Amino acid sequence: MAMIPNQLPKLVSDPTGRSFGLDLPPGALRGPADDPYLWSGHGPAGPAAWGALRPAARTAGLLPVLLGVDRSLEEWELEPGRMSDPADHEADEVLAGFWESRGKGGWPGPAPARPVDTDPDRAAATVAEMLTEPGFWLEDARPALVPARRSADIPAVIGWGGPLNHENDVARLCAVLRSWEDRFGARVVALTFDQLVVSVAAPPRTLEEAGAVAAEHYAFCPDNIDQGSHGGLRRYAEKALLDTPVWTFWWD
Repeated sequence: MAMIPNQLPKLVSDPTGRSFGLDLPPGALRGPADDPYLWSGHGPAGPAAWGALRPAARTAGLLPVLLGVDRSLEEWELEPGRMSDPADHEADEVLAGFWESRGKGGWPGPAPARPVDTDPDRAAATVAEMLTEPGFWLEDARPALVPARRSADIPAVIGWGGPLNHENDVARLCAVLRSWEDRFGARVVALTFDQLVVSVAAPPRTLEEAGAVAAEHYAFCPDNIDQGSHGGLRRYAEKALLDTPVWTFWWD
């Protein structure tokens, strides 16, 4: 996978990230000593963590993400070496293949892009702060930094296996995330063992737009609809996508 120069090894001698303009809490690097793929904090991120990590994107090419603690990272069995490059895949081809493999007939095609009038990184910060507030389901999530060119690539860079029962090369799904970045201002905000949380700066505003996006979600993560509580694509579009700035995916 094409990657940016990895600045994470500098945290060995500079664990607080001061040279990047950061003040990191205690944490650990994961991966080879000379080329780690992840830094993660030992304690909960808290609502202020995302804003504190954002300067690393500008100064070191390290992108923030929240890691849920439903299981230890050792149990996640991260395998970045198994993943291809998201740039090697076309989002529309990936979605069409998944759609047709579920017996849905002809792929209806991608949803049209929405005007992105809100800063996607600011929108991601707002979502991250909300999810880590006391009482929210990611209040114990750990802060993390990943050497990735773009937010959509984070799952592939760390070798995340959350969608393993659906797709064992998460780079193919990252190609779709890249497309959502471009069309809807999406950002990867959080990962758990088997869940993905994406902020959306420009969500669908009409039921027709939401329905087109729902088809993409079904191809991307069928369990959201087949095992969800919304009862079909139309209800999913109305209840989970319309004017909704957070998209959550779960694979059984």
